[in-house]
Amino acid sequence: MSASAVTPDIPQPLRRVALVGNPNVGKSVLFNALTGSYVTVSNYPGTSVEVSRGTATIADESWQVIDTPGMYAVHTITEEERVAREILLNEKPDVVLHVLDARNLERMLAMTIQLIEAGLPVVLVVNIMDEAERMGLSFDLPLLQQRLGIPVIAAATARKRGIEEIKTAVAGFGTSCGLPISYSRLLEHDIAEVSRLLQGQYVLSRRALALLLLQGDEEVTGLAEQGEGAAGYPALAEKVREIAFERRESFHLDLSMERKEIVNRLVRGVITLPDKRRETWGSRLSTLAVRPLTGIPLLLITLYFGLYKFVGDFGAGTLVDFLEGELFEKLFNPWITSLLTNWIPWWWLQELLVGEYGIITLGLRYAVGIILPIVTTFFIFFSILEDAGYLPRLALLVDRGFKWFGLSGRSVIPMVLGFGCSTMATMVTRTLETVRERVIATLLLALAIPCSAQLGVILALLARTPGGLLVWIVCMTLLFVLVGVLAGKLLPGEAPMFYMELPPMRLPQLSNVLTKTYTRMQWYFLEILPLFVLASVLMWLGKITHGMERLVNAMTPLMQGIGLPKEAAIAFIFGFFRRDYGAAGLYDLQSKGLLDGRQLTVAAVTLTLFIPCVAQFLMMLKERGWKVSLAIFVFVSLLAFGSGYLLNQVLVTTRLLG
Repeated sequence: MSASAVTPDIPQPLRRVALVGNPNVGKSVLFNALTGSYVTVSNYPGTSVEVSRGTATIADESWQVIDTPGMYAVHTITEEERVAREILLNEKPDVVLHVLDARNLERMLAMTIQLIEAGLPVVLVVNIMDEAERMGLSFDLPLLQQRLGIPVIAAATARKRGIEEIKTAVAGFGTSCGLPISYSRLLEHDIAEVSRLLQGQYVLSRRALALLLLQGDEEVTGLAEQGEGAAGYPALAEKVREIAFERRESFHLDLSMERKEIVNRLVRGVITLPDKRRETWGSRLSTLAVRPLTGIPLLLITLYFGLYKFVGDFGAGTLVDFLEGELFEKLFNPWITSLLTNWIPWWWLQELLVGEYGIITLGLRYAVGIILPIVTTFFIFFSILEDAGYLPRLALLVDRGFKWFGLSGRSVIPMVLGFGCSTMATMVTRTLETVRERVIATLLLALAIPCSAQLGVILALLARTPGGLLVWIVCMTLLFVLVGVLAGKLLPGEAPMFYMELPPMRLPQLSNVLTKTYTRMQWYFLEILPLFVLASVLMWLGKITHGMERLVNAMTPLMQGIGLPKEAAIAFIFGFFRRDYGAAGLYDLQSKGLLDGRQLTVAAVTLTLFIPCVAQFLMMLKERGWKVSLAIFVFVSLLAFGSGYLLNQVLVTTRLLG
């Protein structure tokens, strides 16, 4: 018997394909098209940046597909760009798919030539071709492929165009890394001077490393120090310093201009512009969305019909009334209470499951009857905005105003997402450029941005007291602006820069909206349902041990200070487990006639400002550390009850709400 007959098969590691490119060029859409639903998302080691990985079958072979964070150049600035380059360096993908926007081909090709000169196995995917063609642009991509020396694929991944061609290019890709890129004689001399001193083993080409060292890239400098060792690095460092000093006034500009000229030569004859560029409805709407005169009314219309009417009226009104009022209160809860009371002889277990704070009668009712329809409608609304390409326009619209808060327009993404789930939004703040910006955004999310479930319940409650809803909106807006401006003035650090790719505006695709909504709902519901069960158990323990009564008594002076009955303390206790749980507690108190219009308004303002729920607080600890999180916790709590006290005094004095 031969040795091969008894040797067990050793599984070979999967070949890797990495997707790189600027943000908003369709990488994630291509990733989803290649991998389907078998995807894992995790933080890249040592960072808070998420990286998606999945498995794709290409030419009957399994490949690992990696969706890297957006990057603008091989020379990195942001944490996301550093992670993308780390993947290229450490994971050594067999194929690199560089995805770019056909409408901005000339600008984005600069990164393509950087990837080629780095010696990486690049396939160029010219995406969003459908939008470019609608604008009247035409392309000779075979000519571009000939000039670059790498495969070039035309695609519109949102329309599933080009997917099979991309798979074929990946499966048949050889070892070619593109044609050589040539610069001016002076720059080529500088590159050669540094390259000849690089003797270590590197993933990137020596030519690319030399350029990155001359650009002052700190990570590559550390890589070179390690690769050359004590014997070779001093001479290398001295040569880099010498050239950097000689070219200190012009190197970066010269390199940028030379790359621009190379790109101009590459695209000459590749792109044909129409005599008169066609303006699509998407481009016209895009222009309207970013101009303050038209963009602000468009934003108000979007918020009115999306948040107030769809999430507030339909989600928190119609759907909650049906699920919570008709299904749970009238049908399910009486049936399950009668059933379990007859079956279970132990009173304490009856209380745990179907009592006042029962897991089924309270926890499940809140989670499914009140919270689920509100969160679902919000995520549908958010997915529509996202798929339509509106969110980057909104970021551009608010950038100037956000500068007063020490934020950039990019911060609008976690802010809007905070209206869905503040826990998820706090996690998304990691994409902001500076630590200062992340802290300010986290503070504002914890203070004045209600999650969709809390917002929906509050809108439904205060809609019956129109003056109360107006007071709540004014208070939230004023405090958001006041705290934001003070934080922007007082917190040390650099002001953020703003840059963001604008994807095309298009009609949202139903399949994309449903997929995104389902994915977010799955994540959200799996997170909150255990917390609702835990909250019910703790409430039950508090009731049978009289701990709840003691906690309510301890909070009674606070409640009296803001003009609320002692029973309102339960809503605030609920609110720490989930903000929406606390808002649902107010819903119960109003149903019992324990809150009038003034009290309901004060309670809504104070609860919205109150400390973030435990899930958001834990995410704050993870993202910002315990010192910053504790400081935000204390500040927000004091401000919430202080604002509630002042608002109650004003309303009592002026008798605005009776």
